[in-house]
Amino acid sequence: THVVYRQTQPPLYLPVHYMCVKTMPDCRSEKYRNWYPFTFLISMIWISFYSYIMVWMITIIGSTLGIPDTVMGLTFVAAGVSVPDALSSLAVVKEGYGDMAVSNAVGSNVFDILICLGLPWFIQTAMIKPGSHVNVYSKGLTYSTLSLLSTVVFLVFATHANGWKLDKRYGVILMIWYLLFIGFASLYELNVFGYMNPPECPSLY
Repeated sequence: THVVYRQTQPPLYLPVHYMCVKTMPDCRSEKYRNWYPFTFLISMIWISFYSYIMVWMITIIGSTLGIPDTVMGLTFVAAGVSVPDALSSLAVVKEGYGDMAVSNAVGSNVFDILICLGLPWFIQTAMIKPGSHVNVYSKGLTYSTLSLLSTVVFLVFATHANGWKLDKRYGVILMIWYLLFIGFASLYELNVFGYMNPPECPSLY
């Protein structure tokens, strides 16, 4: 199985790897050591491009299968955009910087809520359609917001109860809490506990 994986892996990521190599200077080499601002800028552009493609594909899949966009956002989109955060936290944990891993998780969520929501809404309502507003129809988002707040409180208490240490038991507890959160949030968005999420308008595409 491992041999098959190694044989099929290069064709899967080869187009992405090729475009990155051709457009981003490798700052690890002495020749491009001072090119890191340009490399950082291009990497942000590529991340934005691939994120747009991912969200577009997930939206089409959810619409085809009849799954509400809020459920797709809570599960696949959230997991997809959080993979870089998970990898960066894994990297710093291996170096022994547990504080940095926790700060990265909290800081990324603050950035996602305040900037990733505020900036698109500002552009839409102030530049694209000045004076307009964006409607949020899902009542289940109230539950999700309260659950997010409870997750932050739970994180602090769980870390304190574990002696401010990151170990296997702590990781299992956090993953179980995530499964509970995502399960109940999805059920709310699917109107299992009441009429929370109105049906979507028929798509023209």
